[in-house]
Formats: sequence, structure tokens, C-alpha cells
Amino acid sequence: MNGVQIRSAERALSVGTWLIVGGAMLYSVLTVTPLMASHTPARWAWTAPILPLVDDAAVVIVVRLDSVLARLGGHGGRWPVALRWMTGAMTLALNIADSALKKDLVGVAVHAVAPLLLIVTAETSLAYRRAITDAVNTLEQQRLAERERREQAVRERESAERARVREEREHTALLAREQREHEAALAREQAERDERRLREERAERAAREAAEREDRERREQQARQREQAEREREQREQVREHARREAAEQQARERAEAAQREQREREERQARERAALLSGGPVNEKLPEDRARQIVRAAFEDGMPVRNAAELCGWSVGWVSTRYAEHRDTTTELATLEGALS
Repeated sequence: MNGVQIRSAERALSVGTWLIVGGAMLYSVLTVTPLMASHTPARWAWTAPILPLVDDAAVVIVVRLDSVLARLGGHGGRWPVALRWMTGAMTLALNIADSALKKDLVGVAVHAVAPLLLIVTAETSLAYRRAITDAVNTLEQQRLAERERREQAVRERESAERARVREEREHTALLAREQREHEAALAREQAERDERRLREERAERAAREAAEREDRERREQQARQREQAEREREQREQVREHARREAAEQQARERAEAAQREQREREERQARERAALLSGGPVNEKLPEDRARQIVRAAFEDGMPVRNAAELCGWSVGWVSTRYAEHRDTTTELATLEGALS
């Protein structure tokens, strides 16, 4: 039986147990509540369901903890047994009490079914859970023993394989050592021949290198002379380039200073013109339109309010406001154009 089947059996046992417990609890509450209500003062009649609920809660605790202990292979001792039978006996007594007081034997038998079924189900489920736990532990021990045997067999095979590999490696190492010794002897003979040839080649190479060194030194001397002449020429070019750059920078600075000076003069001239236009004071009649436009433009550039500009030129506030709007639009267009160009 595999683990899936065992878990399925445990799930069926758990679901069935809790269905019986839930049904017995519901039946007990419906049966005992009228009995408690009839034996409770009228103003405390609302407390009638409390006693069956408390008793049923004890049943739930017993069933749940017994299932956990049985799954873990533990035993709670005498107190859980006493609580289990006490709650079962109290549930039975409360369920048949009303029929017993009325001497209704059929009612006693009918109302005893659910409590007796609950008691027997609790005991039976506990026994089933313990039996399942013992069976699971036995299967686990068997699986562990079987796995240990397989691992032991694997270890033995691996040990034999390592011994065989070690013997093959030692034999291979012996053959390799003999091969290396033979090759070393051949290599020594070849090395002696090579050494003689190398001595002859070194002598020839030394003579050839001496000649090449003399030729190379002569070419290097000529290259150094050419490089020296090139550096001197580059230095002269750099001096001339530096002089040209300084002259160009000086001309650029002079042009910038002249432009700034011209700008300042133009701004001072415009400021004097605006001051002259705005120094006339209020007038009582309209000035000519050209003169009025000049005054309005000067007032706009000077930041003067529209009403003051109207007093200076003698025209209406609306006309001056229109000229102010035109100047603002023109200023905005110029700023946008300058931003796009920059």
C-alpha cells in the first residue's frame, strides 16, 4: 500500500469522523436546548444553547487532539480517556434526559443514537488512526531497511570498482614510467645532437647579429637625426600656430569689446530718447499719432502703467492698451526667434 492510498484512507476517516461529529453536535444542540430552556428562569432562557455548545466543544477538542496524538504515535494518558468518556456520557445524558423524564422509552432510544454513535466513532477513529500510524511506521522501517540494503550493495560495488580502477591505474602508471624512461634516453641522445648543432648555430648567429647590430645602430642614428629635425620643425610650427591663434583671439576680443561698446551706446541713446519722450508730463489733447506711438513705446519699454502712458500722449486708455499688446507680441516673437537661433 503506497503513501497515496494511506493518505486517502486517512482523509476518508477524517472526513467521516467530522461529519458524524458535526451531525451529532447539531442534533445535540437542537435536542438539549429546549430541555435547558424549560429548566432555566425565563429571563435567562437565552443561555439555553450554551451548555450543549460547551459539551460539544469538549467533544471537538477530544477528537481533534486524539487524531493528532494518534498520527504522531503518542498517548495522552488517562485524562484524555476520562474526558472522552465523560463528554460522551454527558452528551448521552443530556440528549435522553427529556424523554427519560417523560418516561418515553422510544424517545430515549431515538435520542441515544447520536451520542452513542459519537462515542463509538471517537473510539473507533482513534483505534483506526493508531493502527494506521503503526502500519505506516512499519512500512517506513521496511523502506529504510530496504534502502539501507541497496545503499550497502551500491557501496560494495563502488568499492570493487575503485579497487579495479586503482589496479588499472597502477598498471598504466608502470607502463607509462617505462615509456618515459625510454623516451628520456632517446631525448638525451637527441639533446646532445641538438646541443652541438645549437653551438654551431649560435656562433653563426652571433656573427650575423654583430653585423646586423652595427647596421641597426647606423639606421637608428640616422632615424634619431631625422626625428630631431622633425621635432624642431614641429616646434617652429607650433610657435607660429600659437602666435596666429593669439592674434585671432585678440581680434575676436577687440570685435566683442567693440560690439559691447556699441550695444551700450545704443542702449544709453535709447534710454535718453525714452527719458526725453516721457519727460513731457500729462497733456490735455491728443498728440499726433506718430508722436503718441513713440511715447507709448517708450512707456512700454520703461514698464510704465497704461494709464500713465495715456496721460502722456493724450490718447485713450484702450488705444494705449492695444499698442501695449502689440509691443508684447513683438517682444515675444523676438524672444522666440532668438531662442530658436540659439
